[in-house]
Amino acid sequence: MSVRPVFSASRLIALCAALALSHAALAAETNAAKRQPASAKTAKASAKAPAKSVRSVVRKPAALPAVPTFGQLYGLHAADDPLALKSSVALVVDQESDEVLFSKNPQAVLPIASITKLMTALVVVEAGLPLDEKLTIGREDIDTEKNTRSRLQPGTVLTREEMLHLALMASENRAANALGRHYPGGLQAFVEAMNAKAAALGMADTHYVEPTGLSSSNQSSAQDLARLVQAASEVPLLRDFSTSRQARVALGKRLVQFRSTNGLIGSPLWDIGLQKTGFINEAGKCLVMQARVAGRKLIMVLLDSSGKASRIADAERVRKWLSTQVLQQPSNS
Repeated sequence: MSVRPVFSASRLIALCAALALSHAALAAETNAAKRQPASAKTAKASAKAPAKSVRSVVRKPAALPAVPTFGQLYGLHAADDPLALKSSVALVVDQESDEVLFSKNPQAVLPIASITKLMTALVVVEAGLPLDEKLTIGREDIDTEKNTRSRLQPGTVLTREEMLHLALMASENRAANALGRHYPGGLQAFVEAMNAKAAALGMADTHYVEPTGLSSSNQSSAQDLARLVQAASEVPLLRDFSTSRQARVALGKRLVQFRSTNGLIGSPLWDIGLQKTGFINEAGKCLVMQARVAGRKLIMVLLDSSGKASRIADAERVRKWLSTQVLQQPSNS
C-alpha cells in the first residue's frame, strides 16, 4: 500500500503545539507535586526516620514522553505490511530491472538524517576536487543544532579523502560539514550543488539545506533515495568507503580508530555493495543499501524505524523474506 501524506503546515504546527502543551502539562504536574506539603502522618514518620531512609523513598519525576518522528505525526506507522516492519517507510527495488519487490509508503516525504551524506559524498567526488588536499575542521563545523559530539576537534587537519571516508563509514558530522565548506564557493554553493544533483537524478521530492543530515529540513522519499543509491553505487570510492568496517586515522600524534555505523557490514549473511545509516529524533532510524540477495542486485530503503536495533531487524526480515519467498522466482527482466 503506497501512502503519500499530505499535511498542511498549519496541521503540523498544531500537532507540534499539542505535543508541547502535553510536555508542559506533565512538567507542571510534576512541579506541583513537589510543592505539596506532606500529610501529618507522612511528616510524623519522616521526623522519626533517619535521613538516609527519607532519601531512599524520594521518587524521581516521571520522564517526559519521547519526541515523535515526522512519520508518527503523519500516522504512517498505521499502514499494514506483510512483514510487520518497524519502519514506516520501506522500498526494495531490483537494481537491474527496476522491479519493485516490496513497497510501504514509498512516496512519503520525511527527514532523512545522515542518509544526506550519500549526496554530500557524491557531489564532492563528481566535482573532481583533489582527494589529497588537506582540509581543516573549524569551529563552524561544530553541531549547534543537535549538539552531537565528535573526536574531530577544531584545528584537526585531514585530507579530503579521509574526511569522505569518515563521513560515509562513521557518519562523521564535522567531516561532512567541512567537505561542504571547502567546496568552491563555500557551504551555500555546496548545498545548491546538492539540490541541483538531486534534480538531475529526478529526485523531485528531495530538498537539502545542509550537508550532514542534522537538520530535519533535509527531506526525501524512498523512491528518490533509491535513485540516489543507484547513482552512488556506480562510484567505486563511495562503495569502498561506505562498506569499510573500520579505519585508523591520525589525529595529531594519536592514531584513532573509527568504526562503521552499520552492524550488517561484515556479516557473512550479507553482500553489501553500498550503505548508509541515519538517525535524528525527527527521522527515526534510517538505512539504505545496495546489496546482492539470492544472486540479484537490490536497492533497499528503510526509513523512520522505531527502536534501537529495529532497522537492522527490518533489513534481516526483508532479506529472509526475499530469499525464501520472492527471489526463488525468475526475474521479469
